[in-house]
Amino acid sequence: MQELLKQLEETNPTATEAQKIIYVNDETTPKFKRRVVAALQAGGEAAIDKFLDNPYIKVGKAVVKGWMKPQ
Repeated sequence: MQELLKQLEETNPTATEAQKIIYVNDETTPKFKRRVVAALQAGGEAAIDKFLDNPYIKVGKAVVKGWMKPQ
């Protein structure tokens, strides 16, 4: 997820948080999403904080929380 956000930052340094969330959602596989959601459910938000580098925690958490909501 961090790499995706870094890629977006290079191509669109002024992307809003909403644009970042959309980009990560579009670029990740369902399998990856399930794994990250399972990690969050098992370890709580502290696990995600540790999993992500500081500049990306806020966006990363928003992405994962979106994945956790039933569609």
